[in-house]
Amino acid sequence: MLGFLPDFARTIISFLVVLGVLVFIHELGHYLAARWRGVHVDVFSIGFGRTIASWRDRVGTEWKVSWLPLGGYVKLHGQADLADIPPEELAQLRPGQTFHDKPVRDRAIVVAAGPVANFLLAIVLFAFLFATHGRPIPDTTINAVTAGSAAEAAGVMPGDKVVSLDGEPIRRFEELQRHIQPRAGQSVSMVLDREGRQVTVRITPTVRPGSEQAPVGVLGVQGGGARFERLDPLSAIGAGVAQTWDVTSQTLVGIGEMLAGQRSARDLGGPIRIAEVSGEAASLGWVAVVNLMALLSVSLGLLNLFPVPMLDGGHLVFYAAEAIRGRPLSLRAQEIGFRAGFALLICLFVFATWNDIAHGSIGRWVAGLIG
Repeated sequence: MLGFLPDFARTIISFLVVLGVLVFIHELGHYLAARWRGVHVDVFSIGFGRTIASWRDRVGTEWKVSWLPLGGYVKLHGQADLADIPPEELAQLRPGQTFHDKPVRDRAIVVAAGPVANFLLAIVLFAFLFATHGRPIPDTTINAVTAGSAAEAAGVMPGDKVVSLDGEPIRRFEELQRHIQPRAGQSVSMVLDREGRQVTVRITPTVRPGSEQAPVGVLGVQGGGARFERLDPLSAIGAGVAQTWDVTSQTLVGIGEMLAGQRSARDLGGPIRIAEVSGEAASLGWVAVVNLMALLSVSLGLLNLFPVPMLDGGHLVFYAAEAIRGRPLSLRAQEIGFRAGFALLICLFVFATWNDIAHGSIGRWVAGLIG
């Protein structure tokens, strides 16, 4: 897929396609909810900055594509504070179709629809993969053990099947990796199924070479090849819902481990990392691209639900406070919240971008130049 293109061109094109679809679906959720609740939409934009192309539909919404493809937005009619709107523009507002004309319930529906659309997209994409390519069959069988590794020292053998780690059942090999990676140097209890009988071993993950500053635990084992089972459409949808929930819960657990210092913040990536992974996925084929889009769609929906002003979740917190108090928070409180949220997002963006540069292919390229 796009294999005939140079790596850089393939990375850029796949990044634009992946991010463009995710942003479009997110903003489409806001747009459709706004139309449903009777709010006029002034602008639907993919990207920021100078407009590349635009057109206006029959209801007066301007659709446009802008040159900076790192997001998008839907401008709702009368969304700004009425006190900040010039009198000449105030007179042109459509009665009953402004965002602030609507009750708090309708405003919350419009704001929540963006993240909801991303979760629905993930369900559809996962279901499509399970119905066409197949769903991975859970398997924790160890295919190979590296000589001199922690697994060999603990007596783990090829053919063993991992049953649980520290009392937590393990259904997929990926769950084993997630459990071990933040536990370098820590003793882990592992229950194995060896030819029908259970064997319990204590194993201490070693530090992956090159991760000494932010240790990543490894055992030195390899899983067997994945098997796939095609599902009928109805079963695929159910499996898509379950997979979306699983990815969401795993993401929340990972964030919790980062905040608790159990997982390295190097795992946090930004737009450069997304571009690199998109290019890698495009080189592997359409299945990898669709799977990546589903995973990123969950991440985008979840990120926007965080209770941070400037994000959809922050707006929902304000609306919840308004519903409880019977009146909106003061403009001063909202302004402070938005400024704090903006500062937090800028810091997060800078940190994630630094991670991308320092630990991604760009960082490795620079390190190679300076030896």
